[in-house]
Amino acid sequence: MKVKVIGAGLAGCEAAWQLSKRNIPVELYEMKPKKFSPAHTSENFAELVCSNSLKADRIENACGLLKEEMRLFGSLMMEAADISRVPAGGALAVDREIFSKYITDKIKSNPLITVINDEVTDIDSGEYTIIATGPLTSQTLSESIKEITGGDSLYFYDAAAPVVTEESIDKGKVFKAARYNKGTADYINCPMTKEEYTEFYNALVSAETAPVKEFENSKVFEGCMPVEVMAKRGFETLTFGPLKPVGLVNPKTGKDDSYAVVQLRQDNKEGTLYNLVGFQTNLKWGEQKRVFSMIPGLHDAEFMRYGVMHRNTYINSPKLLDKYYRMKKYPKIFFAGQITGVEGYVESASSGIVAGFNMARMLMGKEMLDADAKTCIGALPLYISNGANTNFQPMNANFGIIEGLNEKIRNKAERYNKIALRALDIIKKQLNYMEELT
Repeated sequence: MKVKVIGAGLAGCEAAWQLSKRNIPVELYEMKPKKFSPAHTSENFAELVCSNSLKADRIENACGLLKEEMRLFGSLMMEAADISRVPAGGALAVDREIFSKYITDKIKSNPLITVINDEVTDIDSGEYTIIATGPLTSQTLSESIKEITGGDSLYFYDAAAPVVTEESIDKGKVFKAARYNKGTADYINCPMTKEEYTEFYNALVSAETAPVKEFENSKVFEGCMPVEVMAKRGFETLTFGPLKPVGLVNPKTGKDDSYAVVQLRQDNKEGTLYNLVGFQTNLKWGEQKRVFSMIPGLHDAEFMRYGVMHRNTYINSPKLLDKYYRMKKYPKIFFAGQITGVEGYVESASSGIVAGFNMARMLMGKEMLDADAKTCIGALPLYISNGANTNFQPMNANFGIIEGLNEKIRNKAERYNKIALRALDIIKKQLNYMEELT
């Protein structure tokens, strides 16, 4: 029984690699070099944008933990990274050409993987398929994906607001309340005086924005305006929009006399993450940290995700996928990579590992890998497949989505290290158990 894997980015290559390791033949479809997306220039697979795309290397960082978890699965990406690594302090940086060539050579020389250089334009729900086409899925394939997922379940632009940890919010400067006291007080409100708002406004409108690529044109902004663009329309525009203070009574003062209020909305079921409502933005990440930390209560905020606005094809995973990256409606079809709503190269590769691993287990008639919220590689599919997530936005690896400890450890590095060691131990036990079942 062969599996069709569509897309030879990191997710597709990892999925094909996991399948081949379990003696399952793969047809890997890649439209390069016949056709290139606007973001790609090389004929090699698993192309990276920059040398430090793989982010932090230490396990006290969630992405560093994720990479260590991937090593336990025999990740092809991590194998390539070790071969192509260049000095970068605490980050994992690679020579991009060596990295991509190594993965390409390993895939092409694998006797169980047949590379087909052609564009897939149609999805057959009766075929065993892993769709790993990335954030720049071609228009024709997007239409086919639309057909199997439903017309309202495929998004073409990603406009995500920043996310901060609940524990890093200064509770002494914020309050919980519902507007006009209607409903439950679910939002955390950050009140501003006119002086605080003026300082924040001036910093926001003068902050440096990220360059917009050719394929990320003004259509990105039509339905979801960046907060900095809205601010430039007038000093008080935000106070009549996302920072509207009306109807928000501060229980500490008994008044609703704030000049502006930034609202934070709970981003996950556990309440460990909150997003800045209405703060979709195209500011550079460093500028987001500088400017948004000026908001009362967020001076020491820990940003788990910065706001992004870019071309990104992704599906409504909470509606469509289960925790195995498998379609609920069509169980022969799995998705992997950024199209699932995981954000980042490493996260995409990890989803490819899990999708390939689980597809192989399914075809072998074996128990699939149960996603564990205490691990990073398990917390990601649990987050994106959570049906309660009605305001779904792509998410990267972070400790906010990993289940915490049963003990309080004030030192963050120590706490994260303990969570990471626990996660690695869980993965080892899971894989040993599955080897015994095979």
